[in-house]
Amino acid sequence: MAPSRARRPRRYLTCEPRHFDVLYAINPWMRAGTPVDTARALAQWRTLVAAYREHGHTVETVAPVPGLPDMVFAANAALVLGGRVLGSRFHAPQRQPESTAYEMWFKAAGFDVHEPLAVCEGEGDLVPAGPYVLAGTGFRTVPAAHEEVREFFGVPVIGLRLTDPRFYHLDTALFSLEDEGERGGNVAYYPGAFSPGSRAVLERLFPRAVIATEDDALAFGLNSVCDGRHVFIDPGARGLIGELARRGYVPVPVDLSEFRKAGGGIKCCTQEIRP
Repeated sequence: MAPSRARRPRRYLTCEPRHFDVLYAINPWMRAGTPVDTARALAQWRTLVAAYREHGHTVETVAPVPGLPDMVFAANAALVLGGRVLGSRFHAPQRQPESTAYEMWFKAAGFDVHEPLAVCEGEGDLVPAGPYVLAGTGFRTVPAAHEEVREFFGVPVIGLRLTDPRFYHLDTALFSLEDEGERGGNVAYYPGAFSPGSRAVLERLFPRAVIATEDDALAFGLNSVCDGRHVFIDPGARGLIGELARRGYVPVPVDLSEFRKAGGGIKCCTQEIRP
């Protein structure tokens, strides 16, 4: 019998895709000049926001800035733990102005923001899981940023190396299923995205992990958000949806396929503000 799962209300920060577009290529999913259906993107984003609210979560929005088409991917802007904010320092010059826009929002909301010295792309590569922060590197966030995370938050940081450019951020290859204090935490991930040593670390830390197939990973099934019970997930990740349901989670399919043109999905569009 699958265990009973408990939802915990969350606070999410998002950005309306008013200026979403594919104007450049900074990951393997992007093709500069790919036509974007802005109306469809906006409708999909609104569906995601509505799903969060229908399941009891608070959703706030940061105002989009013209000329920053990737600003919709709010997860990359920061990591927030214990009410403390570590901001971002983007690898790609095209995205670097986003850091200032998000920093202004956090400061207006009453937060102090620590600016990282090293390239650090927020929750794109930093995933709280149980007592740890899992920290990706290989394509964007650099190992020096992992040290900054440890020193700023005072939590154990587990470095994981990504080796498949299709999974250029950790949040495209892994997501957290349980928070700290909940049986030590658990994750879902695609082993093929990681170096052999990183796979061994994940196997040791999370022996009960949900293992995704390549097909589910390519459907952005691992770019998901879990509130402890519900998993907001791409409907194309059918195998992963079935396995999560078998484990006692409640999948909530949300189609964000328009954002895949820029290499993004549900989690990319969602920054969690952890008190």
